[in-house]
Amino acid sequence: MRQIILQSLTLSNFKGLRDFVLETDGESVSLFGDNATGKTTLFDSFVWLLFHKDSNNRTDFEIKELDENGQVVQHGLEHTVEAVLFVDRRRRTFKKIFTEKWTKKRGSATAEFTGHNTSYYVDDVPKKLNEYKAEVDGLISEDIFKLLTNPAYFNEKLKPDARRKVLLDVCGNLTDAEVIASNNELAPLADILGDRSIADHKKVVEAQRREINKELEKIPIRIDEARRTMPDTSDLDAELLAEDIETLRSRVDTKTAELNRIQSGGEVSVKEIRLREINAELIDIQQRIQLDGLQAVNDQREQVMRLRGEASDLQARLSAGLREVEQYKRQIERAESQTARLKEEWHAANGLEFPVHEHQHDKNCPTCGQALPADQVQAAQDKELEDFNLSKSQRLERISEEGKAAAEETRTLKNSMFKVEEGMTELEQKLAAKKAEVSAAEAKLSDLQAAVADPTENPQYQAKQQEAANIQTEIEKLRSSSTDAVTAVQSEIRVLRAQIADLEADKAKIEQAAATEKRIAELTAQERKLAAEYERLEHELFLTEEFTRSKVSLLESKINSKFRYARFRLFKPQLNGGLEDVCDTLYNGVPYEGGLNNAARINVGLDIINTLGQHYGFSAPIFVDNAEAVTQLIDTEAQMIRLVVPPAFNSLPEEVQEELSKQHGSYEEAEAAWRDRNKQLRLEHNNMQEAI
Repeated sequence: MRQIILQSLTLSNFKGLRDFVLETDGESVSLFGDNATGKTTLFDSFVWLLFHKDSNNRTDFEIKELDENGQVVQHGLEHTVEAVLFVDRRRRTFKKIFTEKWTKKRGSATAEFTGHNTSYYVDDVPKKLNEYKAEVDGLISEDIFKLLTNPAYFNEKLKPDARRKVLLDVCGNLTDAEVIASNNELAPLADILGDRSIADHKKVVEAQRREINKELEKIPIRIDEARRTMPDTSDLDAELLAEDIETLRSRVDTKTAELNRIQSGGEVSVKEIRLREINAELIDIQQRIQLDGLQAVNDQREQVMRLRGEASDLQARLSAGLREVEQYKRQIERAESQTARLKEEWHAANGLEFPVHEHQHDKNCPTCGQALPADQVQAAQDKELEDFNLSKSQRLERISEEGKAAAEETRTLKNSMFKVEEGMTELEQKLAAKKAEVSAAEAKLSDLQAAVADPTENPQYQAKQQEAANIQTEIEKLRSSSTDAVTAVQSEIRVLRAQIADLEADKAKIEQAAATEKRIAELTAQERKLAAEYERLEHELFLTEEFTRSKVSLLESKINSKFRYARFRLFKPQLNGGLEDVCDTLYNGVPYEGGLNNAARINVGLDIINTLGQHYGFSAPIFVDNAEAVTQLIDTEAQMIRLVVPPAFNSLPEEVQEELSKQHGSYEEAEAAWRDRNKQLRLEHNNMQEAI
């Protein structure tokens, strides 16, 4: 068996434990301390060191020490856990350091918190996270570690399905063949199952039972409905009815032949033939008229569409001309405005005079200060006057040229607009004429469509109709003489046919009654067959349930034989007689979750760890929390770390209370010293009673 032993566990700033070293010397030890002194923290640190979670399987738990407001007590600390292990007598060390990451941004004088870093070491060698995980996985898988280190993990952390899977993995499942071989009553199941499993076959049987039961419930209702709808035929005879029907039909045939002889006159037949010919001719005339009319309608419709298109084009050109005229008007208005503005500018420029008083020159030299000659002063003034007149002339010439161009543009635009308006007048005349053509074509189309709808207005058609009416009159005159004889024979035929109908109705009753009797017999046979099939399925269902009960007994016995104290209930009976899959742990018949005390829970958990350790070939340090509840732990080959809350002073034996009171001077001081002692987490290589 592979063995993992905790030699030492060192914590620094982990969940409030500033500095703590657990030295076990490879032995089982007891850790004493009041609640909230950090006993469970040791187990949390060990699990976090290996698997990055606490003992409750949480990854988001707080590693740093927090104050009463939930705030970090001190930033910038290194949070370290290091374990020295002996793995198959080989010394291994695992270490993790969790630190805050503070970054000073450019231009800032202070650093800001930006996250955390975690460093990993194996045997003092730095490792990356994936390398560290590989080293831990090489020791033991996380699932097996939790099963072997925490007595409560199997019963309190795993769900029932997961617990069942572990137990079946440890003890091995049973094959269907093994269960069948264990009970002679189950022998027929081998042939019944075929390639199906028990669970699948049970589903099939239950589904078939439901369907058969539905059918069995419907059959009595169907039989009752058939009986209620079956006619009474007690006073009817099928053979006599058939003879009577045959006799009456023979008499009908005789009367029908007599009627035909009366109605078949030679001249009437000729007239009737001619009447049929005329009706055929009428149909031919009507079809021809409609065909010609439809072609004319289609041709006229195309003419209407063409004329409408031409009118639409003229309307579009007219609309475009209107838009063009509006555009010319806006351009003419801008050109005329430009001309008026230039006239005003020309008059303003023409009225400018040379400002003599502004151009009086200094008669002294600006350099030496001596008086300038008069001719030089006059030449300078003449030069300025000449420049002014030249500038004025050039400006007037420019304005005149721009004015002429604006006036010319106005004349050009007006001429163009006039031409467009002349064209629009011509378009309006053409559009009016085209609209008149469209109206005439539409009126002609309506007339053609009306002619197609009523072919009776055609002279040829009317002549044929009149000929048909004349022939029909002649036929009625020929038949009037034999009308009374025909009426009498027809009346006799109607009476005979009514009698046949009554007899046929009675015959139908006999046939319906026979069909109903046959249907009732079929339903009765089907009911017997379904009942037999239901009984067969009931027996198969009983066998599957007996199989399950046998498997439960064998499987629970097989599993329970692997444990000294723990017992397991894998199935629970239901009210309908079935079994529900469960996985309940029992100790002396008491369910783990239903009243079992802490001491029994811990010992049952240790018993499970012993068996699982044998199965997996592993032993690892077992952390037993609330160990003060157990006066005697069961034996285990694994190293055990007992986490103990010492008893209150007043619960100590009286002789111990007296001895401690003497040592400390009084009962009160001894009690206070005991409380102070218990507030510290401390390690002792002895049991609780020895500590007391």
